[in-house]
Amino acid sequence: MDTVKIKTRASEREETLRDVSQKLKVCGHPVRLELLCAIAKEQDPCVSELWVCVQQPQPVVSQHLAVLKDKGIVSSQVQGNRRIYSISDPYIRRLILSLKSEFGELSRAAAVADS
Repeated sequence: MDTVKIKTRASEREETLRDVSQKLKVCGHPVRLELLCAIAKEQDPCVSELWVCVQQPQPVVSQHLAVLKDKGIVSSQVQGNRRIYSISDPYIRRLILSLKSEFGELSRAAAVADS
């Protein structure tokens, strides 16, 4: 294998690692992580359902959703008068589902429902 191919693969690997690292940093914020868990749990959640679920003011939830959307982690679509959110990044979706499977429900909504 020649040196150019090795350098190209190393460069691609570094780029992939940077991309994954950035996504994990964005998702690592406690409110964003909780939002992702709530989105994964709910069927077609809208902002008003999410801010109730994570017990945060609507502007806070909207700001965090905007960051997640800007990084391509979540997407939204309008259905009637509601904006519906879903996890659009397949890697993050698998990660959140794995976390939920490993640690049980991570959102406050589940803790409230269980009490």
